[in-house]
Amino acid sequence: MAASISSEEQIFMMTLGKRITTLRKEAGLTQVQLAQKLNVSQQAVQSWEAGRRRIQISILPTVARILSVSLEKLFGEESDRILSKRGPASRLEKQIQIISQLPKGKQKLVSEMLDAVIAQAQ
Repeated sequence: MAASISSEEQIFMMTLGKRITTLRKEAGLTQVQLAQKLNVSQQAVQSWEAGRRRIQISILPTVARILSVSLEKLFGEESDRILSKRGPASRLEKQIQIISQLPKGKQKLVSEMLDAVIAQAQ
């Protein structure tokens, strides 16, 4: 990684990596199988799971879909408890609410990842 990362970001990456490992195993997939489905190397998956390498934000929805989980579950957050007063909240509203409750370091990381995806899409 070119830029240095804070200890909070490192902890977040390691936690996300552990979640990916757990969910991958629950889905009955090996690192090689997940890598093939994502069109990345097995070493990339191994590095994500070990928290040694940042996973590209643009690939997270695909990871969640392959593992048959929501992005919230991939991040270890449960969104069922979040409801809007005007009825069920949209998925985006739930995600924004969850992100607003994260520690500042995680909020910054999510924001940077979203900025990267938006910049790539434009």
